[in-house]
Amino acid sequence: MNNIPGQIEAKYLLKILDTISSGINICDADGTIIWVNLAGCKILNKSREELIGRNVYLLNKEGAFTPCVIEMTAQARRPVTAVQEITGRHKVTVSGEVIMDEQDNPVYFVAHGDDISNWMEHVSTIQLEDLRPVLSRYLLELNKMSTRFILFNEEQPLVGQSKVHSLLVDILERVASVASTVLITGETGVGKSLVAKRIHDLSERRNQPFLHLNCAAIPDSLLESELFGYHKGAFTGANSTGKSGLVKLAEKGTLFLDEISELPLHLQPKLLQLLQDKTYMPLGGSHIEKADVRIIVATNREIEDMVKEGKFRADLYYRLHILPVEIPPLRERKEDIFPLLHFYLQKYNQMHGRTRTLSTQTIDALQRYQWPGNVRELENTVERLVIMAKEEEISIHDLPKRFLFAHAEKEALDFLKNGNTLSEVLEDVEKRIIEQAFKEHKSTRKTAKVLGITQTSLIRRLGKYHIRNEMNR
Repeated sequence: MNNIPGQIEAKYLLKILDTISSGINICDADGTIIWVNLAGCKILNKSREELIGRNVYLLNKEGAFTPCVIEMTAQARRPVTAVQEITGRHKVTVSGEVIMDEQDNPVYFVAHGDDISNWMEHVSTIQLEDLRPVLSRYLLELNKMSTRFILFNEEQPLVGQSKVHSLLVDILERVASVASTVLITGETGVGKSLVAKRIHDLSERRNQPFLHLNCAAIPDSLLESELFGYHKGAFTGANSTGKSGLVKLAEKGTLFLDEISELPLHLQPKLLQLLQDKTYMPLGGSHIEKADVRIIVATNREIEDMVKEGKFRADLYYRLHILPVEIPPLRERKEDIFPLLHFYLQKYNQMHGRTRTLSTQTIDALQRYQWPGNVRELENTVERLVIMAKEEEISIHDLPKRFLFAHAEKEALDFLKNGNTLSEVLEDVEKRIIEQAFKEHKSTRKTAKVLGITQTSLIRRLGKYHIRNEMNR
């Protein structure tokens, strides 16, 4: 290649890269170094001739540096940043980037970094207290940057690309910057607990505890002691040394109360006291204790209706409703379905040692489905398909029946739009259903039983639609 966009010749581009003070290391897809700039040579204390052609994985094993950021980037298939130690002498902040081809396969890896040892020596003479607010601000901004595309840590994804998702991202950033109570609402399975954790991770409390309590999962008789703790002798069977509650354990961090609508009426005034005064009384205690904890709550119910019915205190509801965050159901943000399918397909392929892909028809059927169980249902469906699919490519015939009916409905409507009669549409739908059932159950007896028709009637239809012949080809 002689030129690159902008009419800069490649040989001059490399000279330009040599003027940059940050080290730059470019590797091929196998981790072999194909070029490194002068700053990179200086950081690694090796000449260009010693580095080009060497494999970074082997250099890492030989102890030239640790960890190997290129290897970390290759495994994650996304940008990775880490502090790298060079032969035990100095430290470098290194960022790894992956360059993909049109088929989304890695072709190059780029690592770029700066020696921070001198900076660390210099900064030790500075008043660190003066730096903390600035560093804290930049850390918050870095956390927000990762939210713009895919919100996730390795175990808890919050994936999306719709306008609704982008709006949710903006809201999370704003509520994370303050300490006020947050009320998260949404249907079962939309990811309320993930949103709560993300708010915590974006906040200044991110390095403190994040504790999660499902109010519906604890018996009413134990819920108060779980929340506020108890002193010894507080009740029969109590631990002789007492017990710290979740409010105490979450000190300076975040306490997430899921299904807050299930909180018993007799405990609601105590939660209100905690929210208003930041104080609480453990069971069997003799004095009030202070708490520095942020409260995030969630529910899939309409608490306002519960207030009207006298099942939830109005003053507590209004106190919880300071920062409401509503997560729309998946059927209202269809653009998020495809990235979610892609994410979970990769996750469960890796988890179960598979290399499954989704056929175009399958993706189409999954995107049309209404997902009443939201993201949780989608995740469970993808895992099932990865495990149970008969071929490497997951076909529409691998889908549960509820998806097939949605697919048949779409095809029937398309058939009508193409000028076919109702009779032709019904025959086409009948043929497809019988074909799928016969393929799945193999025998006419089992297929007829599943379809709720006689075996004779089924055999007549198999002949009418030439299904046996088509499937034997």
